Amino acid sequence: MTLSVRSATADDVAELVALEHRCFTGDRIGKASFRRFTQIASAKLWIVQSSEIKDKIAGYAITLTRKNSKWWRVYSIATAPEARGTGVGKFLMNHIITACRNAKAAGVSLEVKDSNIGAITLYRALGFEVTDLLAQYYEDGSDGYRMRLSLPPALKS
Repeated sequence: MTLSVRSATADDVAELVALEHRCFTGDRIGKASFRRFTQIASAKLWIVQSSEIKDKIAGYAITLTRKNSKWWRVYSIATAPEARGTGVGKFLMNHIITACRNAKAAGVSLEVKDSNIGAITLYRALGFEVTDLLAQYYEDGSDGYRMRLSLPPALKS
């Protein structure tokens, strides 16, 4: 399987909304928000396409930055149900980490449901650590974790 990543455009919004509804039962991102994420400088919306899933989005990730912070935030990440277990999530997270390093970010943070063992396992394998318990963080009342990955500054030669 071949995976590729590209920046999303407004033309992708309808398919992103459809994917969002297939992946999540609550805390969903809507059409207007996806459209905004394709337009604002402080957001990056990446799409992964797979050679195995023709003409469909295999996954997406949204990162947010702020002018006064050296930290990036993974706002949302999703893998199409038919692409789960194929490395799409890891591919997206590695892309984000590389983009953070290239931007000389201090690190990246994210929030994840405390019951999402698969995602937590992936994030830990990539070096993320739990920094906070977020009580009743999600729309359904479930708890979450804030996780962070610190990126050491590049060594000067």
